[in-house]
Amino acid sequence: MMLKIICCMALAAATPRSEDAAIRAVIQRYVEIRNHFDEAALRELFTPDADQLVSNGKWRRGLENLVQGAAASSKKENGRSSVAVDHIRMLGPDVAIVDGRYETSAVGATSPRKMWSAFVLVKKDGRWRIAAIRNMLPTTPLP
Repeated sequence: MMLKIICCMALAAATPRSEDAAIRAVIQRYVEIRNHFDEAALRELFTPDADQLVSNGKWRRGLENLVQGAAASSKKENGRSSVAVDHIRMLGPDVAIVDGRYETSAVGATSPRKMWSAFVLVKKDGRWRIAAIRNMLPTTPLP
C-alpha cells in the first residue's frame, strides 16, 4: 500500500514537468504569431471564448475581438515581442496559469515596453490552448 501511495505521489509531482514543454511551446508560438501576424494560426491557438485584457485597460472579449485587436496591435507596433516565462502553475491536469515578462519593441521606439502577462491555458483533446491573457504595465519599471 505504501509503495502505491509513493508511486501516485511521484506521478502527481511529475505531471507539471511533463506538461511544461508543451505549455511553453504554446506561449512561444503565440509570440511567433504576434511577430509575424498570422490570423489563421492565431485562431488555432485560442479557445473560442478566449479573452484578453490589454495594458491600456481595454477588453478583447471573444475570439473575433481578440483576433481583430491583435491584428491592429501587430500593425501599429510593427516590432518584436517576447515573453519570458517566469512561472507555470498547474490548477489541475487540464488548466494552467503562466506568468511571464512581456516585452514589445516598436520600430522607432527608444526603449521596449515591459509588462507582466498572465496566460490561462486549458487542455482539451490532448492540446493546450490559450483561454485568457491579462497584460499589465507595472507602476515601477521591471528590472
